[in-house]
Amino acid sequence: MDKSWMHSDRRSKAYELGVEAFLNFSIENLLTTTHIRCPCVKCVNLKLFGVGIIRDYLYFNGVDQSYKNWTFHGEPWEAATNASRNVEEDDDHSRYSFVSEEIEMDDNDFGDFGSDPYEFANVIGDGDQPLYPGCRKYTKLSALVKLYNLKAKYGMSDVCFTELLILQGNLLPEGNTIPASMYEAKKTLCALGLSYEKMHACPNDCILYRKEYEDLTHCPNCGISRWKEGKDSILKEGVPAKVVWYFPPIPRFKRMFRSLETAKSLTWHAARKSIDGYMSHPADSPSWKLLDDKWPEFGNEPRNLRLAL
Repeated sequence: MDKSWMHSDRRSKAYELGVEAFLNFSIENLLTTTHIRCPCVKCVNLKLFGVGIIRDYLYFNGVDQSYKNWTFHGEPWEAATNASRNVEEDDDHSRYSFVSEEIEMDDNDFGDFGSDPYEFANVIGDGDQPLYPGCRKYTKLSALVKLYNLKAKYGMSDVCFTELLILQGNLLPEGNTIPASMYEAKKTLCALGLSYEKMHACPNDCILYRKEYEDLTHCPNCGISRWKEGKDSILKEGVPAKVVWYFPPIPRFKRMFRSLETAKSLTWHAARKSIDGYMSHPADSPSWKLLDDKWPEFGNEPRNLRLAL
């Protein structure tokens, strides 16, 4: 669908036709005329109105030009993904690359939100949405990741972090998109596929209390108790002495393949051909070829990932 009208003068005929086409598109996909998210620069898809009010707001306030993928208004996930890749690769890479570099998960998980592609599409939309109207330095997602990284780095409690979010929201200009609670923030981040599992461990790193050791209360190797010892030297049953975090790789792989550009890079080795006789990619190495010969079924699927080659 043509979205060039979003950059046109609000007094122009192109803008007028674009607004009507957008509203008709929303009605056809959402099957409602009264509860539609308003994409003007002040509401930035946070408020629901009827068609008439949204039309007025788009003329009075202007449309949020960073809202490139209309996922809130019925644009299919596949179309949104392909449309987002029309942005220059460098700009796209810089917009989302901070996530894997900055984020650290902590505290209790609220569930696996990473399995729903539509929630993931909304997160990508957050990566385009400015922190507040007119903000160019931060998006909603980049600001949230920066704040969450501070929480993990300095051990803020959930209550403290919620208070920080509320204060930050009050300090920023009206129309800002900072989440109002710890729950909202974690739900957004977990939609990226960054879920984790907590496992009890022996304080001496002998075992993990899982599978055959799940019901044990003492380490079978060193004999140390599974439970934490209090200041009075009394064991606190139910409170583990040591906990390790396990980050399942499969949700992260799925997230990688949801990106059209990243998926191409992950399978590029299957289409390339070495023509100069030099090793320019791990696929040219003897180790790679040995793996393909030893497990041909694995090697014949380009999407399989060699993690420890």
